[in-house]
Amino acid sequence: MTGIKGLAGARERWVSTGGIELCVAELGDPTRPTVVLVHGYPDSKEVWSEVAERLADRFHVVLYDVRGHGRSTAPTPLRGGFTLEKLTDDFLAVADAVSPDKPVHLVGHDWGSVQSWEFATVKRTEGRIASFTSMSGPSLDHFGHWIKKRMARPTPRRVGQLLGQGAKSWYVYMLHTPVLPELAWRGPLGKRWPKILERMEKVPAGDYPTPSLPSDAAHGAWLYRDNVRARLSRPRADAYAHVPVQLVLPLGDIFLSERLYDELELWAPGLVRRTLPAKHWVPRTRPDQLSAWISEFVLANEEREAGLPARRTKATGKHAERFGGQLVLVTGAGSGIGRATAFAFAEAGARVVAVDRDTESAARTAEMAQLIGAPQAWAETVDVADEQAMEKLAEKVAAEYGIVDVLVNNAGIGLSGSFFDTTPEDWKKVLDVNLWGVIHGCRLFGKQMAERGQGGHIVNTASAAAFQPSKALPAYSTSKAAVLMLSECLRAELAGQGIGVSAICPGLVNTNITATARFAGVDAEEEKRRQKKSSRLYGLRNYPPEKVADAILSAVVRNQAVVPVTPEARGAHLMSRFTPKALRAVARLEPPL
Repeated sequence: MTGIKGLAGARERWVSTGGIELCVAELGDPTRPTVVLVHGYPDSKEVWSEVAERLADRFHVVLYDVRGHGRSTAPTPLRGGFTLEKLTDDFLAVADAVSPDKPVHLVGHDWGSVQSWEFATVKRTEGRIASFTSMSGPSLDHFGHWIKKRMARPTPRRVGQLLGQGAKSWYVYMLHTPVLPELAWRGPLGKRWPKILERMEKVPAGDYPTPSLPSDAAHGAWLYRDNVRARLSRPRADAYAHVPVQLVLPLGDIFLSERLYDELELWAPGLVRRTLPAKHWVPRTRPDQLSAWISEFVLANEEREAGLPARRTKATGKHAERFGGQLVLVTGAGSGIGRATAFAFAEAGARVVAVDRDTESAARTAEMAQLIGAPQAWAETVDVADEQAMEKLAEKVAAEYGIVDVLVNNAGIGLSGSFFDTTPEDWKKVLDVNLWGVIHGCRLFGKQMAERGQGGHIVNTASAAAFQPSKALPAYSTSKAAVLMLSECLRAELAGQGIGVSAICPGLVNTNITATARFAGVDAEEEKRRQKKSSRLYGLRNYPPEKVADAILSAVVRNQAVVPVTPEARGAHLMSRFTPKALRAVARLEPPL
């Protein structure tokens, strides 16, 4: 057995089936559950290298080059050598070789998913598959029935769906033409394909695509020619999944419409759906998230087969389909709005990084997040005002957890006192945390999002004080007004890269920021008295941080720019736009402290 380029530590073997020699790679402990990764067109098994290496710590991971691809041999003649029936023979041969006594967990992308739907629905594979995770590749039988149903009753909506998918499927028609696809792939298209993927899909350069791409793509054209027309015109009526199925649906897939999966529950009862704001090649662009979803689904089904209490395979929060498996980082997560936000994302099935300068508080948040529903949660200790510490955090998160999908810059401190009582040192402390902490987060994590090229969202916690002046809050209000304007500017800059930016502006929320807020120009005893009184007033208002967390999740889903939270915040926002003079008059009032 030898190592394989792009798959560190992989073991190689050859599996013979029907005159074909399949190149198979294995990682991880063979005594653990086996996960078989099946690649699509025009790929080879190396498309899975990033996912495979992440799964290998927990599973026995198997990848193989589909016949005619990578290092596997091609059938002779090519015509008729790529039927779904023969691809099923190949899969069974691999499964018998790598896991003869136990069923395997199947994962397919693109044509790997198309053929895996065949494996998961034909009778001769029953008992050999434990679960199936599908992405960017429908069953041709289901697709055929989808087309027939819309042609039988061609309402305007259904016609629009047919035309929409027909436009996305332009490449299928091209691949049915004789000779031309082979000439293109062996010529200019094969040479330019890596750059096309990098530009269009933001697929990072590396071990993929492999040098075998031109021949892989030329051979793989027969996947379409041998199967598409035959199955779409005569779809099987018994194509029901006999295994649990998880569907990963990239919302930005340029080849497949979301509507194609509208009725998939008819064919796969108990289907687990995941949506992902990404494009087609998610094994290369979102390996961390895919690994998390695959691991969760595999473990849940392993435990179910073992008769253990059912593991939740799908988050049940309000926004579970939108955030399940995404990586969310929340600063100031040790308490208040930050903790409530971390919990809300955890309930939606997100992976959570809880960041706080208090180590114990961050750890408690991360532990509870996992109990609530986060597949994974981590605690990180950092002072957001420390530029170097934030740079190290960004490097660590990217290296160990992945690129953040949602960043919530929430950490903040309070300061009350007149302008002349507020010292330069007071100003520096407030601006370092409330403004520079947000700047550091946006600059470091936002840059990673932009470079990944798959979108994302940044949430900056401002305050109603950002648009509601007060004689008692000059430093705090200034810092929050700056956060609001920063968010508006950044939103304009990142819009073209698919990254949303929202400013959340809460009013009076019952959190412990009042208990730790500083009061300039008074002694320690008076400061303590004012902290207690402000805490009591906020407690009487009793607006829970959980409602702010709900607003944050909704802001990301709806891509809202500015979100005032609490009635007084919404009222102040309206006054700032329509009656600013009245708001300035309110600013002169003495706070009840």
